[in-house]
Amino acid sequence: QGGGAIVNISSLASIAGGIQVAYEVSKAAMNRLTTSVAQSNAKYGVRCNAVLPGLMDTPMAVDGIARATGQTPQAVREARSARVPLGGKMGTAWDTAYAALFLACDESRFVTGVLLPVDGGMSSRIG
Repeated sequence: QGGGAIVNISSLASIAGGIQVAYEVSKAAMNRLTTSVAQSNAKYGVRCNAVLPGLMDTPMAVDGIARATGQTPQAVREARSARVPLGGKMGTAWDTAYAALFLACDESRFVTGVLLPVDGGMSSRIG
């Protein structure tokens, strides 16, 4: 077809993890796959990018951590939100979806090989 867009979903944990080595390494591999596919397929007009969500307010994250640590979901939600520089509030699945939509659409036709943090500024604290 002469082009296309691939959007992978990685995680901020791929570049700034801590305690989930299998998850972090698998997402780091997704980052490398993204940049490699972008480079090798640009000549065909195929773009490849990845979204790196940071702390998101999702049932899997909040409820899972609450069960694993014996905390209430509200306590987990408040602690996670407090870590986010932009507004002191976690993102939502919609924030990830909107970033993926942008990377998939024609408005991003000159964007490839990008690892886009959607993290409320958390990645700017790395280092």
